[in-house]
Amino acid sequence: MVVLAATTGGALGAPAAAEGEPPPGQVDFPTHCPAPQEAGLPPADGPTTARITVDNPAPQVGDTVTVTYQVLRTPAVNPVGGELPADVLTPTGRILLAGAQSGEVTVVGAKRNDPVPAGAALPAVTMTGTFTVTAPGETTLAPGGYTLHTSHLLDLDTLCTTDAASTAPVSARLTATPLPTANLRSVFLGVAQGRPGAEVEVTVAGFPPGAVVTVAGRAGAAETADRVSATADERGTALVELPVTDKATTAVIAYEGAAWSAGRGSGPAAYTVIDAAAPPAPTARKVTATVEPGVLGMTQTGEDITLGAVPYGDGGAAPGRIGTVTVTDARGGPAGWSLIGKVTDFTGPGGIRIPGASLSWTPRCVAAEGSRSVCTAGSAGVVGPEGALLASTPDAPLVGGTFTIDATVTLKVPPYTPPGAYTAVLTLTLS
Repeated sequence: MVVLAATTGGALGAPAAAEGEPPPGQVDFPTHCPAPQEAGLPPADGPTTARITVDNPAPQVGDTVTVTYQVLRTPAVNPVGGELPADVLTPTGRILLAGAQSGEVTVVGAKRNDPVPAGAALPAVTMTGTFTVTAPGETTLAPGGYTLHTSHLLDLDTLCTTDAASTAPVSARLTATPLPTANLRSVFLGVAQGRPGAEVEVTVAGFPPGAVVTVAGRAGAAETADRVSATADERGTALVELPVTDKATTAVIAYEGAAWSAGRGSGPAAYTVIDAAAPPAPTARKVTATVEPGVLGMTQTGEDITLGAVPYGDGGAAPGRIGTVTVTDARGGPAGWSLIGKVTDFTGPGGIRIPGASLSWTPRCVAAEGSRSVCTAGSAGVVGPEGALLASTPDAPLVGGTFTIDATVTLKVPPYTPPGAYTAVLTLTLS
């Protein structure tokens, strides 16, 4: 995970909606706003116009999400007898969570407002807060009640609420994914070679307790006729004797279900069948080397990525490059891999955003000499929060190699974007 930063002329508001349509997520709901007792004013009733946004609409369980609650219009009025000075209004509020995760999020705004004439409606306010994602699936966010605190002459609170029968409509949604789980299934052989028909002691580990495990021979990507079954004990292990009779067997695997898969099976353990029918010449000796399977992993040079600056007023493309990514595939199996990138919105001064969909890239992938797999770069285009393919290799009977991946990136900055630094998070996921 790296941080993207772009320097531009300033904050950027929400994308413009079609003429006559409210911006995405903007909702209206009825509110009752009794004036503070000290003000001697009647209660104010009417619609509140609000909008909720999240910094990450597709988090993983355990991530912290920042939420922003904007009250764009309120029926509440200035509670003091005269003009309300600037910077004396502090808002607080609640956001209601429902769906996969329920509860409330408390949000608070800065003490910042323009002067408000006597009897005029209180101005729009912005409040922010955070919460931790605890459950996978879709969670909805709806605006709840809010309090407008004024600190001029007296400390006065105007509380705006809505009754249960008039719950505010959903203003934002996010869909959380569970944390990825590692496949710890493995297989170990008592010996790495033997004559046809030899019984090989096989230990399997890392399977769910009670799982039915198939232990089988393999020749390349295909299974041979050598096969036994076992049940994993309470520790997820099992010990079996596998008769290896097929001369084509070159490895042993273990898996759950009807067939081997990368998610429910172990990597192969190399095994060599020594053919008794064709002994070596008296002066010859057979030398056997065992190639141990490794893992799939990646490294990346550098840390943060700084894009080029664009001039205020003109806007334009802020160019840059991601740090070079090196993917090493030493598994020796049939499964290829893919490298996916996702980027959040760019956040600048005052919480103003440039959408993550404004970032595009042109990927490049080169396989090192001797690599088994062919590396294919992803298509040039938008990265965005939905994600895009950076590079991949296909499934094949035998895969592996070392691959160097890079990409040029460009952030499209609109004209007259207010000055400041805009920061986003680019996440690369290898699977």
